[in-house]
Amino acid sequence: MAKISPVAAKYIIHSAIAIEGIVDRPDVIGAIFGQTEGLLGNDLELRELQRSGRIGRIEVNMNTSGGKTQGEIIIPSSLDKTETAIVAAALEIIQRIGPCNSKIEVKKLEDVRTSKRQFVINRAKELLKHLMEQTLPDSQELADEVSQSVRMMEVMEYGAEKLAAGPAIDESEEVIIVEGRADVLTLLKHGFKNVIAMNGTSVPQTIKELTQKKTVTVFVDGDRGGDLIIRELLSVAEVDFVCKAPDGKEVEEITKKEIHKALRGRITAEQARLDLKIDSDGALKEQAPSTRQNFSRNQQRPMLRRGILNGKTEYPRQEQSADGFRAAAASREKKLTVDEKKIFKQMMEDLFGTRGACIFDQSLNVLGKVPLSELATTIKSLNSGVYALVLDGTIDIELVRVAEKIGIKHIIGTNSSVQEAQKINVLMDEQLQL
Repeated sequence: MAKISPVAAKYIIHSAIAIEGIVDRPDVIGAIFGQTEGLLGNDLELRELQRSGRIGRIEVNMNTSGGKTQGEIIIPSSLDKTETAIVAAALEIIQRIGPCNSKIEVKKLEDVRTSKRQFVINRAKELLKHLMEQTLPDSQELADEVSQSVRMMEVMEYGAEKLAAGPAIDESEEVIIVEGRADVLTLLKHGFKNVIAMNGTSVPQTIKELTQKKTVTVFVDGDRGGDLIIRELLSVAEVDFVCKAPDGKEVEEITKKEIHKALRGRITAEQARLDLKIDSDGALKEQAPSTRQNFSRNQQRPMLRRGILNGKTEYPRQEQSADGFRAAAASREKKLTVDEKKIFKQMMEDLFGTRGACIFDQSLNVLGKVPLSELATTIKSLNSGVYALVLDGTIDIELVRVAEKIGIKHIIGTNSSVQEAQKINVLMDEQLQL
């Protein structure tokens, strides 16, 4: 006898059966075939429909409880919906199965194609979403990708040393000098074509010649290595402007916005010499440690400019009276242990030139490093648990007042404008000598 496959069925008849007694599955199937025989005519005879495969295997699921039997009858059909409804209705005429009274009620006619259609719709949505997100970029993305690829293909070799450079070096009045080829690629990607790389810390002869003919901006990484390259260039080449990537970042990894911001904030070569405290040969000037300044565009600029206008470099009054401050601090400072001095001294060296600050807890663990501009806000948010601050900059009275409220014990900086602090130990870095 032929059987219809469940996947080939168009409709499924779901019926509930209630029997007032105990019967077996064959009794139910026999009653269905026997009591509907001749009822619907030859074309809808259940035996013939099942033999031809238009009605599938009749499934009967039953359970017995308290002397009564209940269950469900499932019949798959490949007839059309009208014929299927007639067959379903014929089931409800069965009122007796075996020796027991029974009742069959058709619960629903399920259109199998509806669930398949819904599956098709959901799957089509997923495929279309994947197609739009992964394989169909919009026209702007295509244009950007092509433009960036073309710019990066424009890297050329320049000069006897075959330095990596952009295509507009010769025709541009201004030139940007970076550290390596990766930096050139990054700036080319963002539209800067007048870029050339040094390819090392030593200054090539080609770079020296360019600086004599063009306006030059040096753009280096935001670390100590960048400071060293600036010192080298200032000593052997005619540099006009200097700028650095954000603290702790390299030029090749910063965004377009950060690049534009750094270039807009460039400073003159003379200001860079003052900030780094170097002479025309790139060597550090001999001076008291307390007067050391950081490479910064903003901090103490007015005081330095006032010195230049007077024909010499002058320092703020509190710096000139540093000896008197150290004597006063020594009389009240809480002594640091040798280990504390070592840790703080090492941190001062690590922070040199970063314009940043480091926050320590009681166990001398680093709670975090932040820019000086965010230091007061950060320690206010911590509120407690801060033992010491080490900063690459000047300690001012506002910072001391905030630190006293929080209960900080020590603040170490490169300079201090604070003449007196009752509850806190204020030190300059030269006082960390072991």
